[in-house]
Amino acid sequence: MAGGVGSRFWPYSRNNRPKQFLDFCGTGRSLLQMTFDRFARIIPKENILVVTNKAYKALVMEQLPEMNEKQVLLEPARRNTAPCIAYALAHIRKRDTKANMVVAPADHLITKEDEFLAAVEKGLEHVAKNDVLLTLGIKPNRPEVSYGYIQAGAENEKGFRKVKTFTEKPNLELAKEFMESGEFFWNAGVFLWNAETIHKAFWEFLPDLAAKFDEASPMMGTDEEESYINELFPTCQNISIDYGIMEHARKVDVLCGDFGWSDLGTWGSLYDLSDKDDNGNVILKCRALTYDCHDNIVVLPEGKLAVLYGLKDYIVVEADNALLICKKQEEQRIRQFVNDVSMMPDNSDFI
Repeated sequence: MAGGVGSRFWPYSRNNRPKQFLDFCGTGRSLLQMTFDRFARIIPKENILVVTNKAYKALVMEQLPEMNEKQVLLEPARRNTAPCIAYALAHIRKRDTKANMVVAPADHLITKEDEFLAAVEKGLEHVAKNDVLLTLGIKPNRPEVSYGYIQAGAENEKGFRKVKTFTEKPNLELAKEFMESGEFFWNAGVFLWNAETIHKAFWEFLPDLAAKFDEASPMMGTDEEESYINELFPTCQNISIDYGIMEHARKVDVLCGDFGWSDLGTWGSLYDLSDKDDNGNVILKCRALTYDCHDNIVVLPEGKLAVLYGLKDYIVVEADNALLICKKQEEQRIRQFVNDVSMMPDNSDFI
């Protein structure tokens, strides 16, 4: 899934090149490319689909030239993850109604790839043999309020747990209780299932969406697909797979691990993952001289020098024609900043 806009990483992430197309880790590969490389280790490249907004087709083909254009599914409108997955499912079921699927965001970071891929292969084997929906859970190492949580039962002999509840982004006190209980795991947003199992779940919990894409199925991969999807997609309910199906389904399992996972959703999460100097500062891309500065993240274009004095717990980011200076603990306001910028006259160059 590669259609998001990544507004929380403004001004580095922009509408015309959102975060999944950016190299945050200095590897020379974008998050999308790293995700593709990761899954290509265990899944034939021809079996990988990228679902993205039609505005990003050229970017996807530029970054993943090994993909055929028919593997890139183009959404004419953003309708959240349930329609996105239903679209991919229609393509997959036309080829193989018994296929096993893994669904993953294109903009997450996995530092322990071997452990992650071993879990994916174990999960695919599990959903091939069992009529269940499977999600991956991450053992929390802090009371995080920006992630969803999964409450899970006891681990069985094969390492899987039954899901009891899903909880979206708790407050700090509740997140602390979750962590202390040992029953709660972060929701990584990575799902595995058999095509028929998720197809039945769509018909049970989102029947209107199921009907639309079953009707569209004969057009998948044909010359008629684009025009049909252009008419169909804007009529789809805007709903996530979590709200639409996972929270209601009765047979949901979770496979928990570490995997070095981060949704890389905020500047704060990038700060947590990055190497720091003796004063806790993270300096990326640029050079910097810091005086009495502690626990900041500074990201400027390559070749630029930052001279900072007296800053503590700040985000300082410059990209192209925009500069952001914001307290780390207030970074949830960045989305509001972006919205305010979008209301300015002649704003297109800034968002």
